[in-house]
Amino acid sequence: MREPVDARGLSSEEAVARRRADGSNALPSPRPPPAWREFVGEFTHFFALLFWVASGLAFVAGLPQLGVAVLLVLVLNAVFGFVQQQRAERAAERLKDLLPRRATVVRDGVARVVPAEDLVRGDLVKLVEGDLVSADADIVEAHGLAVDVSSLTGESVPDHPGVGSSVFAGSFVVEGESFAVVTATGARTRLAEIAGITFTAHAPVTPLRRELDRLAKTLAVVAVVVGIAFFVVSLVVGTPASDGFLFAVGVTVAVVPCGLLPTVTLSLAIGAQRMAGRHALVRNLEAVETLGSTTFICTDKTGTLTRNEMAVVEVWAPQGRARITGEGYEPVAEVTCEPSEARAAVRHIASVGRACSSGRIVESAGRWGHHGDPMEAALDALAHRVGADDVIGQVTARFPFDPRRRRMSVVVGDSVLVKGAPDALLGSCGPVPGAQEALERMAGEGLRVLALATRSIDGAEVPATAEAAERDLELLGLVGLEDPPRQEAAAALAACRRAGVSVAMVTGDHPATAAAIAREVGLAGNQPVVVLGEALPADDADLGVLVDQDGIVVARVAPEDKLRIARALQVRGHVVAMTGDGVNDAPALREAAIGVAMGASGTDVAREAADLVLLDDDFATIVVAIEQGRATFANIRRFLTYHLTDNVAELAPFVVWALSGGRFPLAIGVLQVLALDIGTDIAPALALGAEPPAPHLLDRKPTRRHLVDRGLLVRAFAWLGPTEAAVSLAAFVATFLAVGWRPGESFPEGPVMAAASGAAFTGIVLGQMANAVACRSTREPVWRLRGRRNPLLWYALVAEAAMLLIFLLVEPVASLLDQAPPSSAGVAVAALALPAVVVVDAVQKRMRWRGVSSSPAPPRGS
Repeated sequence: MREPVDARGLSSEEAVARRRADGSNALPSPRPPPAWREFVGEFTHFFALLFWVASGLAFVAGLPQLGVAVLLVLVLNAVFGFVQQQRAERAAERLKDLLPRRATVVRDGVARVVPAEDLVRGDLVKLVEGDLVSADADIVEAHGLAVDVSSLTGESVPDHPGVGSSVFAGSFVVEGESFAVVTATGARTRLAEIAGITFTAHAPVTPLRRELDRLAKTLAVVAVVVGIAFFVVSLVVGTPASDGFLFAVGVTVAVVPCGLLPTVTLSLAIGAQRMAGRHALVRNLEAVETLGSTTFICTDKTGTLTRNEMAVVEVWAPQGRARITGEGYEPVAEVTCEPSEARAAVRHIASVGRACSSGRIVESAGRWGHHGDPMEAALDALAHRVGADDVIGQVTARFPFDPRRRRMSVVVGDSVLVKGAPDALLGSCGPVPGAQEALERMAGEGLRVLALATRSIDGAEVPATAEAAERDLELLGLVGLEDPPRQEAAAALAACRRAGVSVAMVTGDHPATAAAIAREVGLAGNQPVVVLGEALPADDADLGVLVDQDGIVVARVAPEDKLRIARALQVRGHVVAMTGDGVNDAPALREAAIGVAMGASGTDVAREAADLVLLDDDFATIVVAIEQGRATFANIRRFLTYHLTDNVAELAPFVVWALSGGRFPLAIGVLQVLALDIGTDIAPALALGAEPPAPHLLDRKPTRRHLVDRGLLVRAFAWLGPTEAAVSLAAFVATFLAVGWRPGESFPEGPVMAAASGAAFTGIVLGQMANAVACRSTREPVWRLRGRRNPLLWYALVAEAAMLLIFLLVEPVASLLDQAPPSSAGVAVAALALPAVVVVDAVQKRMRWRGVSSSPAPPRGS
């Protein structure tokens, strides 16, 4: 039997007791794959299969030592990748905690916002448009309610439950509002009974994932082809098949970037953590990189470019007008009426405005703020400030705000009270002298203008529809609300222009208000291009041409318009970031490459549809996210440059051996290649993935290039790689020369050969240490880089040096690698790798960027 409904809701004590008895209202969520399955996956991806094949062939060829070494590489790479993925997933879960789902509940007779997990049976909850239903509940009051139940039934048409009907966890309110009493929470909800339900479809493949898949397959094919080529060459020069296979496997292992996947995962996780520290919550790690490719931002006005701190500063009525000067949401302010006889009309307008609103001002810790919609709270503050009385009478009907009607109304006694956009209301009212002029003046001053109207009805006949209620209205007056622009908006917009990112304001506000704010924040000049939503071309191609201009203002848009704009711009090749906060914005947020939802004022549905959630609703945070996205892409390229440079140094001894027909001995062997890839190179590679954004990242246009392009290959294969290889081979030869060897003679074996190999190994490691620092920038030489920007790199270099000493000085390890500590001559030449890489890097950067003037020179330390 249903419990009787108490308008005061449960008491706090009863709510605590019921939660203790029933447990937390934890909604079901898709179970993540078990950890063991993810761990096994680290042994079965494409790169891992290469190592399995190489290890198996080594055992078959009678080379168990190599087989064990390759297996060790496979295990270490799998364990490291698994650990990093687990850390990234835990970080993502912690980030979700920054944006907990909340519910409005009435307890002790007071409406309050609580975490959804705190809901208990018997709670009286308020549901409004955009709310995700967090528990099963029975409706006790409904006004124009429409609920999307597609997550439960698959039915795309919204349901319209009335009083006595039920709503279920997992659905969300698309229109109207209601009060409902919770009947089941957590595991007892209908949602929990549906086996295997998921809330979201499979995420689309991101540009980064496509690029990584392409790169992985390309490198794998290259590795196999190069390995086969070296095997053929070894047979041609008369090398035994077993030795030739050894060389081929070594070359294959050297080309495969063992640390690619864990480094990318770590870089994305670090980028997401940094964004969270700047109030941007990334709901999909790979979206971090996509942000860096953004070329067009479609931003709302309220809350993003403005502070969303509404205050009524002017009230116009046919009898006169009033100016209101106050602080924030304080209930007291200075009110000046002209003429003074207009005060009664102003009070009546304020009273009607409060009756049409559910938002209220509240005091907390000695400071007044808002509960509910900031605009409605501003109307409540106005009523307090002018001393308006509450409208006497019970609300017998409520027609909630509709973005298509752009107004709402309530029926109280024998009156209909209406609040809405002036251009949507004035046509339903009789002519009022001066109203249009007042509207244009207030909107031109950048104020958000609302109209209040009323009409009398027969109290015995309550209108059944909004259309029946909102006709033959009498205009009471206009209310002008000020929403100050954010101080940081102008600087953020300027940064977008430097970064080559176009920005359009797409808003539901009055065109004059939108244009005034656009001028004030620097989005547009003195004569901004303003287009009304109803005037947008029907043809998508024409729409794309129209809106594809920086600084355009599109006013009075419907949610469907935002969706069309996103599609039209993306057809023209743009990577679009679209902001939104309402339930009707969700389709546009999903359509855009990056959906950006408001965390402070947005709806649950918008946040669920978005890739990025702004915890502070600030436009400047989008710019920060774009910067971090570009930094993440750059960090992945840094790692690839670093690794491919090492490839050249590792492959050079095999190339020299092959070209000499086997007469020039191998400077390093396969096990040394593995020691370089896993033992010394991995720490600096990961540190490069944590490089903070360079100061010049937003001083150039976004580029849609591949992770590996011509510039990266030239730098690695034509400059840095050959330098490392030359110094390494020079150290190898210098060791023989120091003991009296001369060209044409047979190379000494035994200790001398081991020391020479150690010298070559040392040259590669020292060259990579210099290379790690050089890879921090594609423009600046090493001596102009700021060392403190990435302290992790210096720790990584210390770790690399320690690993070098272990590989050289710990006898069992050195013997396993067939090397020994280098001689003084070998060390002296190998040490030249440090200055050689630094100098060659500086020369390459100077030659590449000499005469380039398409973008400003980056600041020092980039």
